[in-house]
Amino acid sequence: MSVVTLTIDDRTVTAPAGTSVLFAALENGIYVPNLCALRQDESAAASCRLCWVSIEGEKEPVPACARIVEDGMVVDTRTEAARSLARSAFDLLMASHDLDCRNCPANGRCELQKIAAHLRRPLKPKTLRPFIKGLPADDSNPLFTYTPDRCVLCGRCVRTCRREGKQAVLGFAHRGFDRRLTTFADEPVGDRCLDCIACVETCPTGALALKES
Repeated sequence: MSVVTLTIDDRTVTAPAGTSVLFAALENGIYVPNLCALRQDESAAASCRLCWVSIEGEKEPVPACARIVEDGMVVDTRTEAARSLARSAFDLLMASHDLDCRNCPANGRCELQKIAAHLRRPLKPKTLRPFIKGLPADDSNPLFTYTPDRCVLCGRCVRTCRREGKQAVLGFAHRGFDRRLTTFADEPVGDRCLDCIACVETCPTGALALKES
């Protein structure tokens, strides 16, 4: 496999040809905010709109997950243009997130907490009105609980379920603000899931969490 050499944040790094800019950065110890990306994906979902970077020679920032590395490419994750887009996307996301870190099983390892620290943004936006859906938790599965109001709709669990599960159980329903994670016919996840827990392991926020027992 050929190797590409590029510059990210003034550091010369290498990555296998075909790697996204996002994973070239992450795998070289350069953090870029992200929620939806999975290394195993053949194409980028680019749904969370958090991984903005600036590329030399291009007028506007681009999602790092959707750009493939090129020899000689010069990338900057720290420009104000890129950070501004990421901050705006993060604030909008958190305005509809049921923030309860104290009682969340992902507290201390939640990707949202990591992103907030990196972007220097509060977890609770100060300029946006909270708009929580108020959906009930699904406790039907014997191994894990699904809490919809902690879900950021990143799609990682859906793609992981389709790739690693014996059948595709999880998917999305509806559009816009009403969009949510669900199962076929909106049945309780415990009635459909084969309990491989791959979805729980890939969830970045604690929306899918193992039961203590």
